[in-house]
Amino acid sequence: MTRRMAVAALAGVPAAFGANYRVEKLWKSPDGNPNALEATPEGLWVGEQVTDRAYLLDWKTGKVLHKVDTESSNTSGIAYGGGFIWMGANGKATFRKPKPTDAKSGEVIKVDPKTGHTVARYPNPDGGGLHGLLYDKGTIWMTCFKWQVLAQVDANTFEIKRKVPVALGRAHGLALDGDAIWCVFSNDFVIQKIALADGKVVDEIKLNKETDPDPHGMDMYKGEMYYCDAGIAPGPKFTELPSSGYISKIIRL
Repeated sequence: MTRRMAVAALAGVPAAFGANYRVEKLWKSPDGNPNALEATPEGLWVGEQVTDRAYLLDWKTGKVLHKVDTESSNTSGIAYGGGFIWMGANGKATFRKPKPTDAKSGEVIKVDPKTGHTVARYPNPDGGGLHGLLYDKGTIWMTCFKWQVLAQVDANTFEIKRKVPVALGRAHGLALDGDAIWCVFSNDFVIQKIALADGKVVDEIKLNKETDPDPHGMDMYKGEMYYCDAGIAPGPKFTELPSSGYISKIIRL
């Protein structure tokens, strides 16, 4: 199933994607509740919200190449870099029995990709929830709800290096694009391209709430944007939509 999207760019700023799109559903995630994506040349990493597993999927077929059980909980973000998986644990678990290792609030879980062993745990600097994660040359970008910013932290110390303000709430998936970051705002069905220098919105994709999959995790690979519908809404509750559990690609027309 595909859906056409309208893209609104700010006046005088050329849209990165053009004027028209369709959204193509690719594959359902292995466990059916994908809430985080990270694009790598080896494949697409998917973070599952209920099972808290990390899967590496083949770009062409969606076939599982690797599976990692982690100590994340209510997984809402994933990154891969520096030889590790980084899981965004958005507090206590959803729709499964609690475990002693579940996060009490937002945490980043540093995971050995071979064994699933937790190497380290880092609390969200603002003490709040946590959705999107992005690894970038020894640093991690992360969403900070309480501060209403995207924060860049050192991947080894988690010392804050930079804060970029955002105007909308419930920031989710992140994708680096030159000197800007694309950020999903799930409540608004909007994906904004935000300049890292000053937080200015330089481009915007407006999804259709009636027809397009719910936006959660997101990343870009070779100039194309991918996003997933976790099938879970705030509450939490299952949405049971036709797009629930699917990973989709935004295609230029």
